[in-house]
Amino acid sequence: MWECGEAQSLQEAKSVHEHIIRSLSQLEVSTYNRIIEMYGKCGSMDDAFMVFNAMPTRNLMSWDTMMTWLAKNGLGEDAIDLFTQFKKTGMKPDGRMFIGVLSACSVLGDIDEGMLHFESMIKDYGIVPSMDHYVKVIDMLGSIGYLDEAFEFIEKMPLEPSVNIWETLMDLCRVHGHMELGDRCAELVEQLDPSRMNEQSKAGLLPVKPSDLAKQKEKKKLASQSLLEVRSQVHEYRAGDRSHPNTDKLYAELRHLREQMKEAGYIPETRFVLHDIDHESKEEALLAHSERLAIADGLFNSPVRSPIRIIKNLRVCGDCHTALKVISKIVGRELIIRDAKRFHHFKDGLCSCRDYW
Repeated sequence: MWECGEAQSLQEAKSVHEHIIRSLSQLEVSTYNRIIEMYGKCGSMDDAFMVFNAMPTRNLMSWDTMMTWLAKNGLGEDAIDLFTQFKKTGMKPDGRMFIGVLSACSVLGDIDEGMLHFESMIKDYGIVPSMDHYVKVIDMLGSIGYLDEAFEFIEKMPLEPSVNIWETLMDLCRVHGHMELGDRCAELVEQLDPSRMNEQSKAGLLPVKPSDLAKQKEKKKLASQSLLEVRSQVHEYRAGDRSHPNTDKLYAELRHLREQMKEAGYIPETRFVLHDIDHESKEEALLAHSERLAIADGLFNSPVRSPIRIIKNLRVCGDCHTALKVISKIVGRELIIRDAKRFHHFKDGLCSCRDYW
């Protein structure tokens, strides 16, 4: 189940689920929980809900797992509704559950409710906030543009801010274009953990040193990778890769899509290409990002109108995020991408993250 979830293979996940049902006359609660997690990692919350609703009994982990994956898949309202149902059971929430609650409020952009839950966690349940809880509050504030307020919240924290705190705020500053505060956060991230500041992290913030580019070149083989399941086989795509047997066909499809996207108002954000090349070459570099190659292949090799599911080892860049929203509307498909930070469900020109990632 863990392997199916990590590979985001929904077909394999369903096969494993069916095998478990055939093999076991009675399932343990822990087995149900793992199946819910497996479907959550595949981005199929309808299947996860089906399993959750079929459970004869549930424990704290059952509710927590369901709520966590609803939030991770951008279904914040459903997660909060589930928490309301949970409180009626008489069980007491733990610190882990409140991370899911705060994540859901972040998805919804509901600061008021989020802060009420944060305060309730402390006053009503006696839970001492961990660094993970503070990260979620920063994400919640920053997601809707309250960046200065997030910084003030950090300054008042009773704990010494971790690199995760500063990295979260740094990423949100980039999304909202608050470069001055973003630079301050980037400097702190670099001081605490230089390995966090790769070429993509510095885009639009700290200047990239020649030595950094050299290091990135050395790591290029491991830099950007996307996985796509096609006919029960997992295919791998790397940025700029031309080793695929249908390379010419994939790039032709992406260029055709780009023209349609531009007609719909899309403007390539070439600032995410840090190499010293001309504008046209930068547009081509964006076109060759690993998730776009995977999507092009998925369009050719999956049933019409069916969702395309992709795993990416790095965060989706700002340009790809914009592009994928437009592509989802043009092709009439849901594009589900699990990147290094979260799930993105692109559908009808919108993303489940509401452009806060």
